[in-house]
Amino acid sequence: MNLFLLKDRLSISRLTSDEDVPAWAFQSGGFTSVTRTAEELCIVCDQGSVPPGTKSENGWRILKFEGPLDFALTGILLAVVRPLAEAGISIFAMSTFDTDYVMLKEENVATAVSVLEAAGHRIEFE
Repeated sequence: MNLFLLKDRLSISRLTSDEDVPAWAFQSGGFTSVTRTAEELCIVCDQGSVPPGTKSENGWRILKFEGPLDFALTGILLAVVRPLAEAGISIFAMSTFDTDYVMLKEENVATAVSVLEAAGHRIEFE
């Protein structure tokens, strides 16, 4: 699998499910994901865009899977997540129509790259 380590430094924020999507979520023009459930509004965006006092966790980097990926493919995410889990590295996974993304804490990136390369994956740096 070919993966791309994006340069973005991201934050995962939690707002209440009834809140409007704030304009700050789209300020940077970089990677942004907005997910609403009955329990929460989750925003992944540039950590510099998140206002102080917002419930969030900073310091995330993102690995993008080379895509587009066909919906009929199976085990793609597992091929990356399993070696990371075996190395004790937690992830935050997301998918779009075209591909998958795995977010890692900044302090785990070097180890994750080594683990994934040892598992046969190719990592390119943005």
